[in-house]
Amino acid sequence: MGVSEEVGDLGSEPVRPERPEGRPLVVAHRGASHDRTENTVEAFAEARVQGADWVELDVRLSADDVLMVHHDAHYGDGRLVREVRAADAPGHVPNLAEAFEACEGMGVNVEVKNLPGDPDHDASVMVCEAVAGLAAAYRPPEQLLVSSFDITAVDRIRATDPSLPTAWIVAERHGTDLMLDRTVAHGHGSVNPWDELVDEHLVSASHDRGLAVVVWTVDDPGRVAELAGWGVDGIVTNRPGVARAIIDAPRDGTWVDG
Repeated sequence: MGVSEEVGDLGSEPVRPERPEGRPLVVAHRGASHDRTENTVEAFAEARVQGADWVELDVRLSADDVLMVHHDAHYGDGRLVREVRAADAPGHVPNLAEAFEACEGMGVNVEVKNLPGDPDHDASVMVCEAVAGLAAAYRPPEQLLVSSFDITAVDRIRATDPSLPTAWIVAERHGTDLMLDRTVAHGHGSVNPWDELVDEHLVSASHDRGLAVVVWTVDDPGRVAELAGWGVDGIVTNRPGVARAIIDAPRDGTWVDG
C-alpha cells in the first residue's frame, strides 16, 4: 500500500511503551553518552549498569545495505556512511544487530535518520523496511519503538509491519493540538517531543488522545523530576544514572533537588 494520511487505518491498535509501576521509562540517549562514546556497545552496556530501562539509538544504511548505528550521515573521518561497506566502518561503530545484542534486557528506541536534505535520504524506503524486519526479529513489540523526525518514515515502518510501535519525533513548534492530532491521524502510538515544547498541558492532551509521551533530551535533575510528576511515559537522557536516582527517589524520599 502507499503511504498517505490514511496510514493510521491499518486494522491494528498501535502499541505504546509501558511505564514500569507508573513511572517514566529512563531512556539512555545513544547509550550512557555522558560517560561513554555515543552509539557504541560500551555506551549501551554502561546504560544498563546505570539502570536505564531503554536505550535510544540512530541507524543509517551502509554501502552494502547493513544498518549501522551512527547519528551523523558522515563518519568522523569524513566518509559518507552510505558509501562505506559495513566491514570498513570505524571499529567502534556497531551494526544494529550488534546493538540489539548489547542492549539485552532493555527496550530499544530505534531512530531512523533520513531527513530530507541528508545525503542518504534517497535510501529511506530501504532503511525503513530493513529496520522493520530486524527490529521484529530482536525484540517483542513492548520493548520496541521506531521513531523519526520524518513522519513519512514512521508511516512506512507502520505500513510494513503494523505491530511495530512507532513515534513521531517533533522539534518544531507546530502547536500542541496540530502535532498530536497529526500523530493520531497517522496511526502512531507515541509522540517524542523536544523538551522545550513540553508543558503539563501537552502531556495531558497526549494521554487524552491515547498517545505516550517520550521527551528528549533531559539532563537537568529538576526538570527530570518535573516531567516525572506530570506523568510523561519516557525521559530520554544522556545521564541515565541521574534520571534513575531521581525517578526512584520518591520511594524512599532520598533525592533532594539541589
